[in-house]
Amino acid sequence: MTDMNLDSIDQKLLNRMQVKFPMISQPFAGIGQDLGVSEDEVIRRIERLKSGGIIRQIGPLLDAKKINYKTTLVAMRVAESELEKVTQLLADYPVSHAYERDHYFNLWFTLALPAPADTDDELKRMVSPLKAEACFSLPAIKLFKLRVYFSSGVDEQAEITESPKGEIRHPETELSRADRKVINEIQQDLPLLPRPFSDMAARLEMKEDEFLEQCQALLSRGIIRRFSASVNHREVGFTANAMACWAVPNEKVEPAGQRLASLQEVSHCYERRTNPLWKYNLFAMIHGHTREECQKIADKVSAEMGLPDGILLFSTREFKKTRLKYPV
Repeated sequence: MTDMNLDSIDQKLLNRMQVKFPMISQPFAGIGQDLGVSEDEVIRRIERLKSGGIIRQIGPLLDAKKINYKTTLVAMRVAESELEKVTQLLADYPVSHAYERDHYFNLWFTLALPAPADTDDELKRMVSPLKAEACFSLPAIKLFKLRVYFSSGVDEQAEITESPKGEIRHPETELSRADRKVINEIQQDLPLLPRPFSDMAARLEMKEDEFLEQCQALLSRGIIRRFSASVNHREVGFTANAMACWAVPNEKVEPAGQRLASLQEVSHCYERRTNPLWKYNLFAMIHGHTREECQKIADKVSAEMGLPDGILLFSTREFKKTRLKYPV
């Protein structure tokens, strides 16, 4: 956890930026007006939060399916001696959320590929340098929740709007040339300038208001799920990170997924495809201040929903954590 002292304005700023960052001409001035501080003060505070490792980046979270990409969770069994190669290997691939976890299958990450690509072929290429003993992918069948929010101490939960629970991922959307230009440009860490979108627009030979209108259209179509800050959960006190997995009968998947999605401590919840090496089909990421907190949450859901067959995998090392970039 960070040694930085966060005052109430820092806490409100962090909470606000995780929920919805304003895609307007002068976003930092807009945030400052809400918080009762100047634009310069907002920028200064964000710079401090970034240098302290609390804010990772500010940018869009895209719906991969709508731009003709597919994502999947990948699990590997990698010898301890080979794990040191992981960071360099993953840097060369479109990978996010890569962790070592305390399980026989010890390396887990999210992989994104263009929809036509063969996932098995790509994994074979990735596995080769690591001499992995086992490797398999667990693509999502259904999304129940995708909302990462770590309260920094000020209760602003009422401001959060959850992603649809039980949502079936939408098919690819037709993208115009302007859509593609803006999507490629917007996928960067937002510069901390009074008018951060101005230079982006200029590089595309667009007016700033035209660029922002295009961004708002992408938001309204769900191509951009949200534009927000990505926060290092460990630095704000959520030092325990557990992937909870249950083997759930078909008739219980929907109610169990809905229940998990309703929990503040759960950031991601999916139904995933199984295979002979992995029988668990319902996944939830649980975050807590301690391992015991995460265990209590998982135990409570198991008891409530009648799910006796579950496991909890805690992350022990972070290899990579970034929002995926999708060239279109």
